Amino acid sequence: MLALLDPRDPTAPFPDVSLAEREPDGLLAVGGDLSVARLVTAYRHGIFPWFGPGDPILWWSPDPRTILVPSDVQVSRSLRKTLKRGAFTVSLDRAFDAVIAGCAELRPDSGGTWLVPEMIAAYRRLHRSGLAHSVEVWHQGQLAGGLYGVAIGRTFFGESMFTRVTDASKVALVHLCRTLEDWGYGLIDCQVLTGHLLRMGAVQIPRAQFVDLLDHWCDLPGHTGPWGEPGTTEVVR
Repeated sequence: MLALLDPRDPTAPFPDVSLAEREPDGLLAVGGDLSVARLVTAYRHGIFPWFGPGDPILWWSPDPRTILVPSDVQVSRSLRKTLKRGAFTVSLDRAFDAVIAGCAELRPDSGGTWLVPEMIAAYRRLHRSGLAHSVEVWHQGQLAGGLYGVAIGRTFFGESMFTRVTDASKVALVHLCRTLEDWGYGLIDCQVLTGHLLRMGAVQIPRAQFVDLLDHWCDLPGHTGPWGEPGTTEVVR
């Protein structure tokens, strides 16, 4: 049976991730809340929330886990040409709310969005707490794409990305990887595998290995506070 989390106690421990269901892959617990304390505990132990409109809060820890080492990001020939043209500028933490709204937009190839209002409010709280961060990609002065996620120690837990202009989300990921590599971060959690992530260097590893990596990278001091100077952008190449 799935563990039922008490929403009145955000410090209650999660079950060990080894107890997660095989089908659906990684389903571990139900209920609880989306407080900052609960979410930090979840991410630190390799668990993330994911549920649809009208569903209870569901907590997941799939096996295998998809990760990307920042130094291993792959830049295709076509993307390299896009970067060389310098048509995009990139900022950090300049427009978090706009990025998460972009990620929540309905897409032609999906039947809906998992970013329900409760989730959006929760990640905004994490952002105000200095734990959730965004990468914004701009084209001709307009937000063209971006991504957001949660940083604990020297691990970045990627949550979602979106694009309105071809290659904008890829540019965001490349900039994130280069920034995190410069800061000494060792791990980006991508949660589940997609063809897009695979082409950019993501790999799958056993969940147990992923948890061991978290024990190392999450305990190291990370880059605290806002990740970018207000109103600043830079050309990514």
